[in-house]
Amino acid sequence: MKLDAIIVEDEKTSRDILKNYLKKYCPNVTILGEAANVDEALVLIRNHDLDLVFLDVEMPYGNAFDLLDKVGDVDFETVFVTAYNHYAMDALNAHASYYLMKPISIDELIKAVDYVTEIKTKENALQDQVLVPKTNSVNGKITIPQLDGFEVLNTSDILYCKADDNYTEIYLNNNKKKLVSKTLKYFEEALNGSSFTRVHKSYLVNVNEVVKYVKGKGGSVVLSNGKEIMVSASKKSDLLSYFK
Repeated sequence: MKLDAIIVEDEKTSRDILKNYLKKYCPNVTILGEAANVDEALVLIRNHDLDLVFLDVEMPYGNAFDLLDKVGDVDFETVFVTAYNHYAMDALNAHASYYLMKPISIDELIKAVDYVTEIKTKENALQDQVLVPKTNSVNGKITIPQLDGFEVLNTSDILYCKADDNYTEIYLNNNKKKLVSKTLKYFEEALNGSSFTRVHKSYLVNVNEVVKYVKGKGGSVVLSNGKEIMVSASKKSDLLSYFK
């Protein structure tokens, strides 16, 4: 599988060594650009759809973690490259795919690229499947507590639920919204076994209403009413499993 990548490293000699190693030993990696500092790296990241970033930790005017903070929602894999092994835990916390020590070992570099290739291959295999709405409609009902009793909703009428602290906003396909004094966790459990899945800490969606999936680290879903909802990377597999 082809991987589009950039190298972020302040030393030109180190960039050249890594680039030559990749060209010789990892031919599936295409280097789209090089950056010597955080600002240059940001420009490359924002102008390219990247699969992989080789990222030196120590750079002038900021480090690797400053860069990742500025990027925000990271949709590429990261391989840290550094001469300092005390950054390993920080790299782990930053969800790095691999951690390479300088001087770079060719064997370790190949392992890092193979690992990222495997991640991306599995990710694309899920993403490339056609998203077809389920043909079996959900005929269940759910009760919404009210001061004087409860209201009954058809679960098939619910597009999605959104967390609002200890409340939940329920959005219906008739453009109406219900505010309920129950947590999103409550509705996740109440709708367990139906066509609803948690795609984000703040959202529970009716997968029968999904009309499009937009690729990314977690990506996003577009519902039948045009609403686009971000998908957490940790929830992506659960969502895509509905459309296998």
